[in-house]
Amino acid sequence: MLNPTWLHTFKTLIEVGHFTQTAEKLYMTQPGVSQQVKKLELACGYSLIKRENKSFEITEQGRQVYDFALRLASNETELLESLSFDDPYSGLCRLSCSGALALHIYPELLKLQAQHSSLIIHLEAAPNYKILDDIQDGAIDIGVVTHLPSPSLFNSQTLGCGPLCLILPKRYKNESITAAVLKRCGLVKHPDAAHYLSLYFDLCSEPEFAQLNIDTLDTVSYVNQLSQILLPISQGIGFTVLPKSALDSFSHKEKVYIHRPKQAVAEQLYLVQKRNRQLPARYQTITAQLDALIKQSGSKKNEQE
Repeated sequence: MLNPTWLHTFKTLIEVGHFTQTAEKLYMTQPGVSQQVKKLELACGYSLIKRENKSFEITEQGRQVYDFALRLASNETELLESLSFDDPYSGLCRLSCSGALALHIYPELLKLQAQHSSLIIHLEAAPNYKILDDIQDGAIDIGVVTHLPSPSLFNSQTLGCGPLCLILPKRYKNESITAAVLKRCGLVKHPDAAHYLSLYFDLCSEPEFAQLNIDTLDTVSYVNQLSQILLPISQGIGFTVLPKSALDSFSHKEKVYIHRPKQAVAEQLYLVQKRNRQLPARYQTITAQLDALIKQSGSKKNEQE
C-alpha cells in the first residue's frame, strides 16, 4: 500500500509546482519534501517527475499517481462528510473566490470558525476558470464567480453585486476625472486590470471612458500581489480599478481618491457548485454567511474621499 503521506506531499507538489513553496505549505523542509517524493517513486517503481535544476516536469506515470492521489483525497473527504453530514457547524468547508473577495470574506469566516471550533475553513483565491475546474475536479465544493457557468455542469445562485472602484491618488480629489487625466496619471497594472477597466469603462455611463483604448494607457507600475496594488496609488503613483472589497481591506484608504462615476458599476457574483452534488449541512451555514457579507458590501455606496 502506498504511503498516504507521501501521496499527499506529491499531490501538493504537483499543484504548487515548486519544492520550497510546497515545503512552506506543508510546514516541512525542502529536503523532507524531496525525500518523500523519492520514497514514493521507489514504492511505485517509476520516476514520477523529471527534475531540471530547480524546476521539474511530471512524467506520465507521475500523472497517473497524481490522479490516484486526487481520488484518494476525494474519497477521504466524502467519508468525512458522511460522518458529520447533518451537523451545520462541523467539518471541512472548501471554497474558492477571487483574491479581492477573499480579503473581504476570510476574516468573517474565521470569526464563524472561532465560534464553532469543529468547523474548518479552506479558502482558495483563484480566477474564474480555475474555480470552475476545481469544482468539477472535486478539489473544492463551492465557489464564487463573476459569470453564470454552464447549467449542465453547475448549479448556480445569485449572491449579489460587487461594486467596482476607479481609484486615484488623493491629489485628484478636486479635479475633474477625464480620459486625458487617466492617460496622464498612468495605470497601476495587475492581473485583472484589463477585465476590471473594460467593465468599468463600459458601464459607468461616461462616453469619454468608453472610447478610451486601454492598450494606450502607460503602465507606471505592475504588481500581482493584491494587497500591494493600492500601495503606489497611496504614494501618488498611477490609478487602477478594483473591487470595493479590495479597497476596504487596504490600510491607507485615506491616501487615495475614489472617482464617483455617473453610473455606479458593479460586478454580478454567483455562488456555484457541481450539478446534482449534495453538500453537507455546514455549507448552508457558509452560504448564508457569504450571502449576508456580499449583500452588505453591495448595499454600501462607493466611498468618496
